[in-house]
Amino acid sequence: MQIDICNGWKDYELLDSGDGMRYERFGPYKTIRPDPQAIWLPSLPKIEWQDADVRFQRITADKGKWLFKKHLPEKWLMHWKDLSFWVRLTSFKHTGVFPEQSVQWEWIKSIIDVRRSMLEKKPQVSNVQNPISNISILNLFGYTGIASIVAASAGAKVTHVDASKPSITWARDNQTASKLKDLPIRWILDDAGKFVEREIKRGNKYDAIIMDPPVYGHGPTGQIWKFSENFPRLMEDASKLLSDKPLFVLVNAYAISSSALMLENVMKSYLPKGNIEVGELALQETQSKRLLSTGIFARWSVK
Repeated sequence: MQIDICNGWKDYELLDSGDGMRYERFGPYKTIRPDPQAIWLPSLPKIEWQDADVRFQRITADKGKWLFKKHLPEKWLMHWKDLSFWVRLTSFKHTGVFPEQSVQWEWIKSIIDVRRSMLEKKPQVSNVQNPISNISILNLFGYTGIASIVAASAGAKVTHVDASKPSITWARDNQTASKLKDLPIRWILDDAGKFVEREIKRGNKYDAIIMDPPVYGHGPTGQIWKFSENFPRLMEDASKLLSDKPLFVLVNAYAISSSALMLENVMKSYLPKGNIEVGELALQETQSKRLLSTGIFARWSVK
């Protein structure tokens, strides 16, 4: 079990946490929003938290509203390395960016880079302009598409699936913001489980699969997703889509009442023998260096 801490950000900071809240900076703006894990005391004095530009106030269990100290734009750009993407303040407290996922973006890119190096050494592909484009990646529950754009910018063909039309629109806007409109990304509006079932029937294969399943959700035509009930079946079906020379399977999970060991055991049940890493993703506060866990993950790759 490991803890992976995101770093390398210029446009994001976890300034502080505590009293059930996070105090963060997204680009030029400081935000406060709920985090049920942060039950400790804040490190910074209250007067510093008062410098936030906007605070999220919860109204129901899954929705709320933002209280603005000053006018903020409807959306603004953030940057990670050479990529750009839009931040928006949603009614369910998210911003469209999960900064801790930069750990996974680095890992995805590194795996693709290794395969690129191997392909470029083969004489039969030495004259191909982009040999890595033969690698196909399936991203399920792809949300605002940053992982898809990272994989495609590294040279892979990506099929991005999400059940929310606004999320896919947001993801396409992120691709445009990164000036990467020509990248081979298929944007699919569909229920993840139903899409996987149809891909099995069609005989399609993928070299890698990414999935960020929610604890609970709805498909575009009302399908209900419950993590504890549906995730094992999805993993079993997804394993049937892996190619003869697979690269990896990456699973991120948030707000579920299970440990990363659960993800490891599910992977061992349905995936071929390989290397499995499991752990937690964490953000580190700028001044105190205290860690805030944001979710669990499991990464399967070939040995």
